[in-house]
Amino acid sequence: MTNIRLVNKDRTLRWFRKYHKWPSLIFTFFIFLFSISGIILNHREFFSSTDISRKYMPSVYHYHNWNLATIKSQLNISADSILIYGNIGIWKTDSAYCSFSDFNKGFPQGADNRKIFSLCRTKNKFLFAGTLFGLYEYKHGWKKIELPVKEERVVKILEKGDSLYVMTRSNLLIANANDPNFIFRKIIIPAGEDYDNKVGLFKTLWVIHSGEIYGIAGRLMIDAVGLIFMLITLTGLFYWMAPHLLKRVKDSSKHSIKSLNKFSLKWHNRLGSWAVIILLITTITGMFLRPPLLIPIANSRVAKIKFSELDNPNPWFDRLRDILYDKELNRFVIATSEGIYYSDDCFATILRKYDVQASVSIMGITVFEQLAKGEYLLGSFSGIFRWIPSEGFIQDYFTKLPADPYDSNGPPFGSLAVSGFIGKPDGGGTIFDYGGGKIQSGNKENFPEMPENIISQSPISLWSIALEIHTGRIFEFLIGNFYILIVPITGIAMLLILVAGFFAWYIPVRRKKRISD
Repeated sequence: MTNIRLVNKDRTLRWFRKYHKWPSLIFTFFIFLFSISGIILNHREFFSSTDISRKYMPSVYHYHNWNLATIKSQLNISADSILIYGNIGIWKTDSAYCSFSDFNKGFPQGADNRKIFSLCRTKNKFLFAGTLFGLYEYKHGWKKIELPVKEERVVKILEKGDSLYVMTRSNLLIANANDPNFIFRKIIIPAGEDYDNKVGLFKTLWVIHSGEIYGIAGRLMIDAVGLIFMLITLTGLFYWMAPHLLKRVKDSSKHSIKSLNKFSLKWHNRLGSWAVIILLITTITGMFLRPPLLIPIANSRVAKIKFSELDNPNPWFDRLRDILYDKELNRFVIATSEGIYYSDDCFATILRKYDVQASVSIMGITVFEQLAKGEYLLGSFSGIFRWIPSEGFIQDYFTKLPADPYDSNGPPFGSLAVSGFIGKPDGGGTIFDYGGGKIQSGNKENFPEMPENIISQSPISLWSIALEIHTGRIFEFLIGNFYILIVPITGIAMLLILVAGFFAWYIPVRRKKRISD
């Protein structure tokens, strides 16, 4: 009976070793890429000055026809001077779009530092830019203005009367528009009428996966996880290669290889066994951040995790996306990740949510403009729509056909992934599709082709490349839409590798302990 048990245990052990070894060898490349890219993603500001020329990237990442969110919108600063802005930074052109000159002087180097979300020129001719890393004012070059908030991702700048409003992803700030010192203070925005003090499950998994849930300490811990993944991958690879190397090297070198292999295996087992729980958590949470596993959790809401970054008293923490002021209705209209709300009393009471919502992709709103009293233009990766909430009216801006109200269970992407819009006085305009670029709507087109000087001076940031790698999109040019399966398949393989590896280590250790006892 004892012999049978030993045979069964040996068979089980061989099974664990087999399914630890072969998936590891097959997926080593992806595990290594995901680990490196994850560390870079965790420190966007640190890597923000590092760019790569787009000519070294697959053609899908090349700029042409104003694609890839090159333009978000434009700002007229005089009768014959226009500033266009977006992922390419800010460029100055004339009213006929004949020539373009660089208007980015003063911004730090790096494509991410020139990622512009909003421009505003006040009636006193102060010029401001809202960027990924803060608020800037133009004084013979862009100069940063310090804001009294921790996060400085400015999504909108708005002038109303004598007040200048600056919205970040979590806060609304106000300053005197006539005071050149621009001292900002926070406006307390009341919760929305449907606020439940919960957060999305997707957001919760996101901050756990990145480590943001516990701030910089959490991010550093996840960096360590990435390093552990790389170390156990490299040491495991060396353990597999060692027997092959021993057959090919001189006898004088064999001792060194054996010693290194012993050291390598020792730390492979230690790191893998000590960190297996957090490695499993990081793997599982990452799998649910991309389709198809994202789909069943996309609309789920859960309680905030106590004593974490999510446990924030601000009901709009990381939820604000855009704002406009409807002068005729004396109303602020606020776009958030939870829907679109309004305030008729300058945020004195709770925000009301519109009963009928136009479709906005989970990727976020990209166009938010007023067309007339109570009538708005909304664009996102779900399309672009004319929206009159008081009438429950939603119309596709491009096709002029009626559109259905927003369905939270619907697809996150429409046939037109709108990344920007430039309107015209005659009601026409240029729509910018993320993948295809400019699409004219209305009268005769006059928006030019993308100039070579803009293309040549617009690299891709290292952080953006890391994101493409971490999501698997970097492989789309090779396998098409099947790239979407890379993350879940690699995630399943990593779970198998970790579980099988743990038991392949644990069974012999426990057996030795029983024998010694």
